[in-house]
Amino acid sequence: MDNGLQILVKKMSPLMGERFPMPYYATSGAAGMDLCACIEEPVLIPSGGKARIPTGIAIQLPSPSYVALVFPRSGLASKYGINLANSVGVIDSDYTGEIQCVVVNQGESEYEVNPGERIAQMVIMPVIQANLKVVEELVPTGRGTGGFGSTGK
Repeated sequence: MDNGLQILVKKMSPLMGERFPMPYYATSGAAGMDLCACIEEPVLIPSGGKARIPTGIAIQLPSPSYVALVFPRSGLASKYGINLANSVGVIDSDYTGEIQCVVVNQGESEYEVNPGERIAQMVIMPVIQANLKVVEELVPTGRGTGGFGSTGK
């Protein structure tokens, strides 16, 4: 599907496109592009440990109206407890360095990240930069200040 949005991609490693695939949508309905571990040797992450894994690419978004969000892969999380340390990585429109994922092992066993393994997914989203207005009071709502379980469990 071509929606006309062009994202510039720079290969940060000669392994990208040669040995490992560039980011891609795994299915026609996928919202996120799979990102691969651009590493030459496996990286062992002990239970409770973390490692920074390069993806071998940098991107340039077309304007501040877009952000790239890097999410964990649900299969790795559900099967092995593999997640991203910051839950969601935010790639701002003015960041043009290599995208790296801080992978954390929340599972009970060590986990080996293999070269070329799909470790995360990247979603491109529109951004609205808000203008903040300081007020003395907020407009009352039915919920008010109730939080942290106030609407149920």
